[in-house]
Amino acid sequence: MQGASKALHELLVSAQRRGCLTAGVYESAKLMNVDPDNVAFCVLAADEEDEGDIALQIHFTLIQAFCCENDIDIVRVNDLAKLAAIVGPSEDSGEPRDFHCILIMNPTEEGWKDPALEKLNSFCEASRNVNDWVPTVPLPE
Repeated sequence: MQGASKALHELLVSAQRRGCLTAGVYESAKLMNVDPDNVAFCVLAADEEDEGDIALQIHFTLIQAFCCENDIDIVRVNDLAKLAAIVGPSEDSGEPRDFHCILIMNPTEEGWKDPALEKLNSFCEASRNVNDWVPTVPLPE
C-alpha cells in the first residue's frame, strides 16, 4: 500500500508538470465523453462529509462504470485537503479546483512511460484479483 501511495503522489506531480491532468467531476466527464482513449488513470476523492452527497455518489458510480468499461484503472482517495496540496490551484486563474475527480491523460510525447503509472496499474490489477475493483490509496504525509 505504501508503494501505491508514493506512486500516486509521484504520478500526480508528474502529470501536473506535463499538463496531463484534468481536475473536476464535470471537466472529467466531458473529457471522457470526447476522448476516452486518451485517459490513462482516474482518481476519485471524497472526505467523510461527501459520503452523504447523493449527487456526488451518483457521479462517482457513473465514472467508475465508464472507467471499468474502457479499461481505465481507478483509485479512491479519502483526503481532499492532501490531494489539493499536491495538485494545487489552477495555473490559469489561481482559483481552487474541484478535486473530486482527477484524470491523468496519456502524454503527447511518444514513448514516454511513467514508472509511477506502471506501479499504480500493477497495484490496481492486483486489487482486482482480490475483488477490490476501486481500491482506496492513502496519500503520503
